[in-house]
Amino acid sequence: MQSRKQLALNNVSLKFSNADTGMFGGYASTFGGVDSYNDTIMAGAYANVIDTVMSGSARMPKMFCNHKSWDVPIGKWVKMYEDDKGLYVEGELTMGNPQAAIVKAAMLHETVDGLSIGYMLKPSDVEYSEIDGQTVRIIKNISELAEVSVVTFPADDMARVDLTSVKNSLDQIESIKDFEDFLREAGGFSKSLATATASRAKRLFTRSESEKLSLPSELQQIIAANLLSSRAL
Repeated sequence: MQSRKQLALNNVSLKFSNADTGMFGGYASTFGGVDSYNDTIMAGAYANVIDTVMSGSARMPKMFCNHKSWDVPIGKWVKMYEDDKGLYVEGELTMGNPQAAIVKAAMLHETVDGLSIGYMLKPSDVEYSEIDGQTVRIIKNISELAEVSVVTFPADDMARVDLTSVKNSLDQIESIKDFEDFLREAGGFSKSLATATASRAKRLFTRSESEKLSLPSELQQIIAANLLSSRAL
């Protein structure tokens, strides 16, 4: 399953190389500290990803706005490397894309709050440790880096998702079809993405579709986080 991790703008050091172009760079991930997800990413975690891209075995991650992977990318990443601080990326916005122009204006005005990675892990990529009485997931390796998105909300906001704004709508869901409609209407999901998400969610339900569905709290949290990250600028 693909996971996401976001950095606040003050941590990504986002900078345009020239305000008249679409070229910019910043940190998509930083090493060492325990973040709001109770994760810590170790130096070298992206080495395998970088090697596979450099060798031509994998493509550079896609560049989206707010993880809208069903939409046209707003640009392309052209360089990434690790240094002592973290994973640094450089990219170019597609200036013929109207959404890219909006994103550029928002970044220059500092109304966009960060970058976010969409990544995949294997069980062997992580280990767990107790730090200050809390279980921390230590990420030693990133198996796949699918995307680096320019995002509106930083990680701390994502970690404090308040479900009250979506609970009323969730309580009205009585079938898989209701769930699919909810994703499209409330979350802005495309039809294909909503259908695929609803199909996966159906496997989590033990009750028949004719009965009223009770969404597990974990699924509610995932939905709320996805809704927040899917909002347009």
